[in-house]
Amino acid sequence: MTEIKASITGNVWKILVTVGQEVEEDDEVVILESMKMEIPIESPDDGTVAEIRISEGDAVKQGAVLVVLND
Repeated sequence: MTEIKASITGNVWKILVTVGQEVEEDDEVVILESMKMEIPIESPDDGTVAEIRISEGDAVKQGAVLVVLND
């Protein structure tokens, strides 16, 4: 299991994946917005999206788990 975490405190602007979707290393999975900047969050590994723990518009803190992958 791989947890994809927020690299910065911000708001969830867009979720780019769905549960069950296959992703590859470096695929963008979420875009955060902070201080008028868009920050793409990429997958660190290949896997299948098992869980999405956030919704668009949510405020998240740095280190918060956004997406969980099954390896």
